[in-house]
Amino acid sequence: MSTLGSFIWSIADQLRGPYRPNQYGNVILPLTILRRLDCILAPDRETVRDLAAKFDNPNRLKVEVKKATGRTFYNTSNYSFANLLKDADGLADNLNDYIDRFSPDVDVFEYFDFKKEIVALEKAELLREVVSSFAAIDLHPDRVSNSDMGDAFEYIIRKFNEAANETSGDHYTPRDAIKLLVDLLFAEEDAGLGEAGIVRTLYDPTAGTGGMLSLAQEHLLAQNPDARLSLFGQEYNPQSYAICKSDMLAKGNDPTNIAFGNTLTEPAFTNRQFDFCMSNPPYGVDWKQYAKTVKEEREQAGPFGRFAPGLPATSDGQMLFLLHLAHKMRDPQDGGGRVGIVMNGSPLFNGAAGSGPSEIRRHLLESDLVEAIVALPTNMFFNTGIATYIWILDNSKVDERKGKVQLIDGTSYWTKMRKSLGSKNREISDADRAKVLKLYDDFEDADPEHSKVLRNEDFGYWTITVERPLLDDEGEVVTDRKGKPKPDSKKRDTESVPFTYGLAPDDDDRSVRSDEGASRSEVIEAYFDAEVVPHVPDAWIDHAKTKVGYEIPFTRHFYKYVPPRPLAEIDADLEKQVAKILELLREVEA
Repeated sequence: MSTLGSFIWSIADQLRGPYRPNQYGNVILPLTILRRLDCILAPDRETVRDLAAKFDNPNRLKVEVKKATGRTFYNTSNYSFANLLKDADGLADNLNDYIDRFSPDVDVFEYFDFKKEIVALEKAELLREVVSSFAAIDLHPDRVSNSDMGDAFEYIIRKFNEAANETSGDHYTPRDAIKLLVDLLFAEEDAGLGEAGIVRTLYDPTAGTGGMLSLAQEHLLAQNPDARLSLFGQEYNPQSYAICKSDMLAKGNDPTNIAFGNTLTEPAFTNRQFDFCMSNPPYGVDWKQYAKTVKEEREQAGPFGRFAPGLPATSDGQMLFLLHLAHKMRDPQDGGGRVGIVMNGSPLFNGAAGSGPSEIRRHLLESDLVEAIVALPTNMFFNTGIATYIWILDNSKVDERKGKVQLIDGTSYWTKMRKSLGSKNREISDADRAKVLKLYDDFEDADPEHSKVLRNEDFGYWTITVERPLLDDEGEVVTDRKGKPKPDSKKRDTESVPFTYGLAPDDDDRSVRSDEGASRSEVIEAYFDAEVVPHVPDAWIDHAKTKVGYEIPFTRHFYKYVPPRPLAEIDADLEKQVAKILELLREVEA
């Protein structure tokens, strides 16, 4: 993935013995970041030191440094990689002084707990050797681009997590997947994003190492160098947070926009909404430990809270992030917002009618927030080969997309990698990405084998409870005091009635269907009379138990029937195999 990352990781060989392989990252990651920041600060080091001598107040000093250098962070220490090694006996103290004198925004080494590693390295008599190795690397942005630096970080993290037997996918998302997500996220605003001096905000509540934020910024600046994209993010993994914030610092972004903490229980930026939101939340992660806090927030916030529509099972929290992002979109009156989120297949269909997941889908679809869902190729991620999907939400759809959802089957648009990286042996090339984007742009005129445009109502259904009478020992129907037959719980069954039952796929009359009033009753009765009564004439519907459900059966819409082979062809193959077996038996007997 990264020649630079491989070279930096090779320095870890010096740690063998005192450090186990799963501990290498505790040293390599913070030193890589420190050296990167050191190279960035080098040209203006004397200027900053002079300013520090004049201004004691950190806030005033930050303003003056920004004026003089254009950067939002600084370091006032007399030490750097240029002179750290000159003091033979004071290296550890000098290195600590260097770290301590970064501006308050640079808290990344605290989250690495790096001072503990300095003590350990000195005790093992490795500190000078390791610092010398990093001092020999030039990581200035003029020599190593932000993109290459990001690749190096990803490589190091992957190696670190492989050694620790962890899942690197918890920390970052492959760049080819991010590029597709970003292109889809910005697709409807390409024209507007080209305006001179445009300002937009982008938010990632599961920022990881900042790959999504960085690539989104690169995408926008490539289109419009004069544009400004303010980046915001939150991350709960200390190392990932430290890397993400360092990356933002190195690129001149406001480091205070990157928050540490759990988005589900301690959300940052509570009073802000954003133009664009994106995320690759963890899949299948248990949130039982947060359940009490999440449920309390839901009760206190009421119908306008972020979790008001419903809660998923505590065994999988990814739909909580989906709700969170839907809540963070800029209000349509202020220009609206768009969301891009990567999830596995379960949010499409998990949960029966009336369940938390179904109610979440109901909220998103009835609010007309779901614009498109794209199926990605399998084996796209480093730690899993399962099917994944990009959801695009928009609360201010263009007219042609209102009331509709586009499903795009992008599973065949991939290129085999020359070398696998964990579970990832496929990537989305530029050509593959262009094909998916063309399907999106063509919308209803797209290739029907790979793109379907459906109405929101197509995903809704009613679950009805079908009862049958209880019979006594003599075969007579048992009735209650009012003479009505009692239901037999053993024969109780349920049926799913699509909102669009009885309508042709292109019938515009479906728009009058709803889950209330006569329309609902008529559809359910028509279904019951046609699909149930002919088989069980004595059945009836318990209308009090009818529930509304929503699911998105993605695979069903792209299912292709493959007829079985003719019997004659199968028989011929069997006869060939029997003949081979008989011939082998004859050879054995001979």
